Amino acid sequence: MYLLRAFPFLALVVIAYNVFFVLGATAIGAVLGHVRLPSGVEWQVTAGDVHIIAGLALLFVEVLSAGARVVSVVNHGLSLLVFLVCVVEFLLVRACGTPEFLFITLMTLIDVVAGYTISIGTARRDLAFDRE
Repeated sequence: MYLLRAFPFLALVVIAYNVFFVLGATAIGAVLGHVRLPSGVEWQVTAGDVHIIAGLALLFVEVLSAGARVVSVVNHGLSLLVFLVCVVEFLLVRACGTPEFLFITLMTLIDVVAGYTISIGTARRDLAFDRE
């Protein structure tokens, strides 16, 4: 259970992107289905759209799990590593130079910044309680 809490879930999004799009299993613009909106417009759901939606859901989980525990500090360190991998891939891997991967990279940045910010705030609050 300890390892599961320390694992950065956005790494799954990066791994899936590399498997599906970098290794060529599918195209990022491949249409997976159609959804008719109440306005009457038909939205074509692409593989990239599904990937971004999954990434946002996992970012939500990551931010909710942030804290000042030791396992959270390990998670933040691994999240920083995932962010650095994303930056390098975005800059150097041709298949990662897409708007979808840029959004994934920004999600990992938000995860790192939010995680450290929440941890620092929680630690300060804990220290304030210890002084009183």
